[in-house]
Amino acid sequence: MRIFAGSCADAYLSRGEGQPGYTMVVWRGRHVAEPTELTEDEATHYWHELLTVGRALEAHFRPAKTNYQILGNSVPHLHTHVMLRYEDDPVPGRPLPWPEADRPPVPLDRYRSEVAALQALLHR
Repeated sequence: MRIFAGSCADAYLSRGEGQPGYTMVVWRGRHVAEPTELTEDEATHYWHELLTVGRALEAHFRPAKTNYQILGNSVPHLHTHVMLRYEDDPVPGRPLPWPEADRPPVPLDRYRSEVAALQALLHR
C-alpha cells in the first residue's frame, strides 16, 4: 500500500515479502533506469524523498540498520528497495534471502495500523 506520495517518488510498504518494514520507493518522473540518468535537481529531490521515507521507517520500526538497494535487474525503472535489518534477522550480518517465501504476510489489521502510522509520520 502506498505510504508516501512525494513530488517525484511514491513509497509502498510491503505486506508479504522480506523483513518487517520492507518498502519500495519508486521514481515517478520521466522514465529512467539508473540514478545517473537524473538531472542534478531530479537527483536531489529523489534522494531527499527517499531519505524522508527512510527516516519515517526508522522512527516507526526501530531497526538496527537500514539498507538501500537500487537493483533494477528485472524492472528497469529507477526504484529503491528499503530493507530494514534487525538484531534478530534470520541471517545477521549477511544478505537476506530473497524473497523470503517462508515468511507469512503481516496480519491485515497490523499492516493497516503500520500504514496509518507511517502515513502520519510522513505527512507532518
